Amino acid sequence: MAIDLEQIPLSALQHWRYCPRQCGLIHLEQVFDENIYTLRGQAVHAKVDQPGVETAKGVRVERTLPLWHDALGLLGKSDVVEFLAGGVPYPVEYKHGSRNKAADIAACDDLQLAAQAVCLQAMTGKTVLEGAIYYATSKRRRVVVITEQLRIDVAQTADAIRLMLASGQLPPPLAPALAVKRCKACSLLERCQPQATHAGLIAARAALFDPDV
Repeated sequence: MAIDLEQIPLSALQHWRYCPRQCGLIHLEQVFDENIYTLRGQAVHAKVDQPGVETAKGVRVERTLPLWHDALGLLGKSDVVEFLAGGVPYPVEYKHGSRNKAADIAACDDLQLAAQAVCLQAMTGKTVLEGAIYYATSKRRRVVVITEQLRIDVAQTADAIRLMLASGQLPPPLAPALAVKRCKACSLLERCQPQATHAGLIAARAALFDPDV
């Protein structure tokens, strides 16, 4: 018997890979703030988020195509899908910035693209072996091979997000080593208060071992 899964937005997978707490603030607590980076991202998507179909150099191109995967409980839309020979879909995700991103940050984009590929494969029955991230600043694409590990990561990340939503528990802040690189760019930094939360966690743990604390 089929099990009805809570639908996970495709964007949530990118948020979770970047920072589970950020994902929780957005998708569990339903809060979001803007900063220069989010506004730049919106500007990029404003240029491509116009539904439509066109043909470029013999390739059918669809924008803002609805995407879903019933078995994984995923739901969202593409920026661009190019349909290659034989109707094979080729997803293209638009991001602001340059393709020379740090590998760990690029991996967040890769996971979101892989989720689109997994949805397209389930929807069309066509094997999706790769897609691309288009970076608006450098106006260059970075090809992403949709590996078996990426497909596994998509399913596991969707499960982790679903468990978080079911528990109603906001994940803790990133470890300090990661927080140095990621928190500064996060628009939710003031809401998250990672340093204060870390201090509270340290104090609580100390109290467990020292009743006089």
